[in-house]
Amino acid sequence: MDVGGHLKAVRTMYGLSQRELAKRAGVTNGTISLIEQNRVSPSVSSLKKVLDGVPMSLADFFALDLQESPQVFYSRDQLTEIGDREVSLKLVAAQRPNRAMSIMYERYRPKADTGSDMLSQQGEEGGIILKGHMELTVGGQSRVLGPGDAYYFARAVPHRFRNVGDEPCEIVSASTPPTV
Repeated sequence: MDVGGHLKAVRTMYGLSQRELAKRAGVTNGTISLIEQNRVSPSVSSLKKVLDGVPMSLADFFALDLQESPQVFYSRDQLTEIGDREVSLKLVAAQRPNRAMSIMYERYRPKADTGSDMLSQQGEEGGIILKGHMELTVGGQSRVLGPGDAYYFARAVPHRFRNVGDEPCEIVSASTPPTV
């Protein structure tokens, strides 16, 4: 492993200058510079002292895969459409391996809904209404939500979404575990 290159990548990832890391770790700037240039090979205790300035454990340092950095930012044209003509569901990071949640930008046409059958899945779901008005039914409760209103519920409870307005309704939602 290129310890020096890895240290530089970790330092950069945390937004630290060599001087700042040295100050936090209680070592000289030169020490950080020499390690990053692979001009010295730090002992385990020296490397641990430097990593305490991040802070990061030795195990995390050696396990961190900086080569396979997953995508972080997505433009609107990179969202994956999983809905239909009446209900547009755009999923963020659809191709990300081991995704632990689903984040969606939802757009319901006027009077559109998720269907007459109530939905029921594992996990939890929450969201915020950005535009329009959505009637959300969860179990025996029903409420019309408008811009700025939010919801959060256990997805095992039967639920249904219905746009009750004459304009499109837009929602940003998140759910776990990911369903798509």
